[in-house]
Amino acid sequence: MAKVRERKLGRRDFLRTLGAGATAVAATAPLAGEARADTETNDEKRKARYRETEHVKTFYRVNRYPR
Repeated sequence: MAKVRERKLGRRDFLRTLGAGATAVAATAPLAGEARADTETNDEKRKARYRETEHVKTFYRVNRYPR
């Protein structure tokens, strides 16, 4: 009888298949989500956002930043 060779998936073939599969998945996935309009008004964009709270003052004091 002829010997039937059982084909085993080698390490390199496995990694090659894994890489090809990952490439196929990445190609089908959308690259960017749907674009949305900005929700802030112009007044909200211009308002002051920085507040010198107690923990900020402590940080400046401990790190000896000039005031």
